[in-house]
Amino acid sequence: MPSAHAKTGDRNQPMVTKQDSVSGFNAPNTVTTLTGHIVIAQGTMKATGNDGKIYLDADSQVSRIVLTGNPAHIQQMDDKNNLMTGEAPTLDYDNINGVAVLTPNAVVTEQGTGDAHADKITYDTQTTHFTGVGNVSATYLAKQRPATAAPANPQPATGTTAPAPST
Repeated sequence: MPSAHAKTGDRNQPMVTKQDSVSGFNAPNTVTTLTGHIVIAQGTMKATGNDGKIYLDADSQVSRIVLTGNPAHIQQMDDKNNLMTGEAPTLDYDNINGVAVLTPNAVVTEQGTGDAHADKITYDTQTTHFTGVGNVSATYLAKQRPATAAPANPQPATGTTAPAPST
């Protein structure tokens, strides 16, 4: 899949969560538990799941998000406004480095490019580098090329004879 990078300004946007219930602290080195109909958004990045955990680092910044679902889902636009999506029962997203690990039965799709399926996919949203492990398959979409114009003086079809000049 070609190089499309996550939307440049997304990491500078606030992260917003919605869920049925939450339990945790907004303090350094803590874990917050989210349950029920989870939606996490930051810029164009959106992740959904049934259960989740948000990990805060020593600076109280979101360092990691782990979601489970049927399936858990992540999507994000790139700088060319192409959509990247990923789905799997478990999504482990490193928010600092922009790396998503999807397991098992993972699918990652890049709009207009193709998709990859595997037991485990690691996808770097900054570089679009991905690795797949176990039952890996990928589809690479052909680039659509513009139709070429017909020649100005078409030649007769094969097997036909041009009329003989009259004398």
